[in-house]
Amino acid sequence: MDKTCCPSYTIRLRASDFVPSKEQQRVSRRMQRFVDGALDVKKAVEAIEDPSICASAFNEVSSLGTKETSSVTKKEKNMGDHITDSLSEQVDNVIWTCRESGQFPCSVQLPKASVKKVSQAKRKLPVEGAENLMYSSNIAFQIAATIRQAQSIVKDASQSAEDNPLPPKIIAENLAASLDQLAKTNGLSIRACNGHINYYTAATQASSNKDSHIATSSQESATGRKGCSLRNSSMHPKRKRRRLEIRLKRSSFDPEEFALYRRYQINVHNDTPDDVSESLYRKFLVDTPLVPVQPSGDDRVPPCGFGSFHQQYVIDGHLVAVGVIDILPKCLSSNYLFWDPDYAFLSPGKYSALQEIGWVKENEVYCPSLQYYYLGYYIHSCSKMRYKAAYRPSELLCPLRYKWVPFEIAQPLLDKKSYAVLSDSVLLQNGESSQPLVSGNVMEEQDDDNSNNVLIDDE
Repeated sequence: MDKTCCPSYTIRLRASDFVPSKEQQRVSRRMQRFVDGALDVKKAVEAIEDPSICASAFNEVSSLGTKETSSVTKKEKNMGDHITDSLSEQVDNVIWTCRESGQFPCSVQLPKASVKKVSQAKRKLPVEGAENLMYSSNIAFQIAATIRQAQSIVKDASQSAEDNPLPPKIIAENLAASLDQLAKTNGLSIRACNGHINYYTAATQASSNKDSHIATSSQESATGRKGCSLRNSSMHPKRKRRRLEIRLKRSSFDPEEFALYRRYQINVHNDTPDDVSESLYRKFLVDTPLVPVQPSGDDRVPPCGFGSFHQQYVIDGHLVAVGVIDILPKCLSSNYLFWDPDYAFLSPGKYSALQEIGWVKENEVYCPSLQYYYLGYYIHSCSKMRYKAAYRPSELLCPLRYKWVPFEIAQPLLDKKSYAVLSDSVLLQNGESSQPLVSGNVMEEQDDDNSNNVLIDDE
């Protein structure tokens, strides 16, 4: 293919500035539910195979009235999980809003919220007209501990008393204040209590049936019908938790990895078995020109060292995905990912990217120069590569002047023309006219002479 038809740009983002989208947050929660044994795998697979199936937990409830009785019974068993997942997502959204507004440090990776149902045995006996505790979250304690740990590692001598992390009680009160209006629309009231975020409903409502139920506005908006309720059965089947391990190892040939790679290429990319040979695999993803650098014990090298690595994702001892990455003094560069097609419902590409960004954040503490996450090449006209722009705020490298341009500035230019001198837009915005602007034709001529411009599909 003529390279001028698919111009490419290097794309990166500063890990500490990254803010996950709602979809990316859902990917993380889906994996956590899978590990916890709370994810309906069959339903998740159906949603992947049929895009018309809505991903929202409450949308799944909308079809209860038209399903057969046996199907309704099965769904009712998981309804409590749908409620807690929805409440957890609301808490996560408020946490990220607080982070963006500066209430929490932007450089610290905050934990995900988890709202749990309070068991009947732990509830106080309600009196008539009182409120009944239904759900609770201890996320405020986790946030306080995470911030405190991060600050103790940094050991900033200039840190003042005002920079001390907020206690869990204050964090819970701030979050509860922001969540209160949302909770009310779900038929709940919310209060902070000694660092916990508690959700309450009227005792008369909770005790009107042996199995408690809560009417939710989220469900009404999804079904278009009022008066629907989510039934939360106390008879849940025993869940089997799974063990997820993420292992970072130096790049080397591994027969198990190669077998997974063959399966991935044949099933996902429709390669023929002859196209997926061991020798080609070694050249593509094992052999590396990078010289390994061992950890030095100071702040110049992270604990794992520098070089080429394979990051394995193992669930219950089964290898399900491998990310091929380079760890360099200033960045982690994501080169390729291959995964078990049976686990496509977990969105392994998105999940691995989130893990790699998180890795950069964590290791910047040990190696301050390590700040960026590189996603490889970005081709605006290629739909399969558009997903890279979803990790924001990102930058594209202008290959003419080697200046990094914010994606939101580059996007309008690329929408109009596939080949653009991105740095020109920055010069114009800054009022700089000392350098002559370069036309796209010159850019295309330069690219025709660049025989080393190899495009890699980072799907």
